[in-house]
Amino acid sequence: MTRNTDELHGITLLGNQNVSYKTEYAPEVLEAFDNKHPGNDYFVKFVCPEFTSLCPMTGQPDFATIYIRYIPDIKMVESKSLKLYLFSFRNHGDFHEDCVNIIMKDLIALMQPKYIEVFGEFTPRGGIAIHPFANYGKPDTEFEQLAKQRLFAHDSAL
Repeated sequence: MTRNTDELHGITLLGNQNVSYKTEYAPEVLEAFDNKHPGNDYFVKFVCPEFTSLCPMTGQPDFATIYIRYIPDIKMVESKSLKLYLFSFRNHGDFHEDCVNIIMKDLIALMQPKYIEVFGEFTPRGGIAIHPFANYGKPDTEFEQLAKQRLFAHDSAL
């Protein structure tokens, strides 16, 4: 099941050698493509071990590994656009919890997934690590219940 050029319409960053890396928050770089398997429920996972943002108070850099897992519906996020989007947080001043929630909300707006979760494993600064977790399940579906279950069980082993 190969994708034809019509199915790739709107994908402008992948394969483009002249892409500029934005260093200010840029949700407009996110691109989506059609899910060829909307009848299948499956997870897609992204791991970004080089996420950086800035502390809004001190301007010091914060470093994290960002984990994004989602169950697609009709649309899926294109990975190079996601990489460029996450890079755009480089000079964005916000708290860890805000960054995780912003990422999740921007991806919901882009794709309308059945389910999504974003976890930020921020490196310790000042002797404390912060690991925010945010998730969403499409309302009035089984995925709304999944979101509640996963939220309540998140990090329950600690």
